[in-house]
Amino acid sequence: MKVDLRMTQNTTSPDNSRARKSLVLTIGFAMLALLPFCHAQAQETSLASSIEVVRADTQADRVTIITQAMNFTDKEANAFWPIYRKYGYERSMLDDRRVAVIKDYTAKYPNLTDADAKAMAETMIDCDSQLAELKKKYYKKFNAALPALTVTKFFQVDHRVDLLMDMRVESSLPPLARPGDAPEQPQQSQDEN
Repeated sequence: MKVDLRMTQNTTSPDNSRARKSLVLTIGFAMLALLPFCHAQAQETSLASSIEVVRADTQADRVTIITQAMNFTDKEANAFWPIYRKYGYERSMLDDRRVAVIKDYTAKYPNLTDADAKAMAETMIDCDSQLAELKKKYYKKFNAALPALTVTKFFQVDHRVDLLMDMRVESSLPPLARPGDAPEQPQQSQDEN
């Protein structure tokens, strides 16, 4: 898998090169931290504890990635981190709902009913909608305290970390199809026979 980690600045200083390498390593470690989640599906208690460990590691890794990628001045850092802590707290409540759906899904799989699937999908869509609203709210708060380029760069980094984490979690979940379900074959017309 190829991930484009270029940021808005394109300099070739040794410090920037080290920061990029460190960012790549941090993202790699963050992805590796999700591996216990893959193996924990068989047991509900180990799934719950693995998810909590992964969430804590992910949050720590997210802060490290943001710190390294943003390369804040002292003034920017003093403005950014208090707002980010509030954003992170509110976001964690949405993440709690998403984790509950994931736990419910893995507990009910492969006997998931249509009603369960519908309720889970609606919850996830609602979480996505609320996350978009939360980002809009904090976009305004960050812009009131920081230059627009800095804010845009932060949301770019934040989005990329989200994509990596979501991909890792989603790839560890069982498929939605029930075991034994075969994909429907298209009907052949009389002319093709």
